[in-house]
Amino acid sequence: MNGISPKHRVLVTGGAGFLGSRLVSSLLRRGHEVIVLDNFCTSFPSSLAEFQDNPAFSFVQANVTEPLSDSLKVSRIYHLACPASPVLFTQQPLEILDTCYQGTRNILEAAHRWGARVLLASTSEVYGQAERNPQDEKYRGNVNCFGPRACYDEGKRVAEALAYAYRTQRSLEIRIARIFNTYGPGMHASDGRVVCSFVGAAIEGKDLIIKGDGKSTRCFQFVDDCITGLESLMESNWSGGPVNIGSEKETTVYELAEAVINAVSALTGRPKARIVYSEALPDDPVQRRPNCTLARKILGWEARTPLSEGLSHTIDWHLNLYFIRDYRIKLVN
Repeated sequence: MNGISPKHRVLVTGGAGFLGSRLVSSLLRRGHEVIVLDNFCTSFPSSLAEFQDNPAFSFVQANVTEPLSDSLKVSRIYHLACPASPVLFTQQPLEILDTCYQGTRNILEAAHRWGARVLLASTSEVYGQAERNPQDEKYRGNVNCFGPRACYDEGKRVAEALAYAYRTQRSLEIRIARIFNTYGPGMHASDGRVVCSFVGAAIEGKDLIIKGDGKSTRCFQFVDDCITGLESLMESNWSGGPVNIGSEKETTVYELAEAVINAVSALTGRPKARIVYSEALPDDPVQRRPNCTLARKILGWEARTPLSEGLSHTIDWHLNLYFIRDYRIKLVN
């Protein structure tokens, strides 16, 4: 970010989640007053524990599908609330769609009343089973609206459409970040996304299960790079459309599994876990790679953390969790 930004009263929806809690930490360090709104449907109160004694932090337990009270009036809203784990796409599709549409509409209505600027956390999944490589923001996507991922993919697409409508009809200040495959400390193994699933399995000595042939690719972005991108976009003068926030370094799922196995073994001295294969998930994208030219041009931003470095930080965090768990078990026993 360029220069010193003014201090704001900021609302972070989904602020107890993986991205949200990391964003809250950064915003507080920068001197902003931060309100988190979360209902803990996919997160844990413990993720906010480090902020409890900070006078600039406050928490509201609520669901964004309910209208927001004007007592929360802020000048900036980061709208991150939405279950993003593939595990939940078939378990809670209606709740996800409600969050994407009604939750986003409630946020935009509140922002309109308050004169606030909104950053909508969208996703690379709006591109669907991409027929263009890499995916730039002008690509309109190839999404199945009648499939197991539709609640999330189409939900985020309608959230973007809502943001556009509020900008057009009500002159609301909108920023849209299409976030690509973010990972790092704070994402639990139970989340269901591939990096944390592999790390958790490797630490426990379980098989790493690759769904499909392992040749599918992703561009894995370390969480701190993503947070810098979100804050830069929020405080930019950009008044155009969505902006890709991601790494452009492509990695196959097999290469990721190998990297995780080798890193965990090197850090722990344990035998290397095995890789096994299972049936591919329906509609799971074969290739996901952003074109981040726009982010470099308008924000001066790009993802900089190498996968090896990011994995090391992530594995350290998971190992610490297992150490704490095992220590507590010993105390109880």
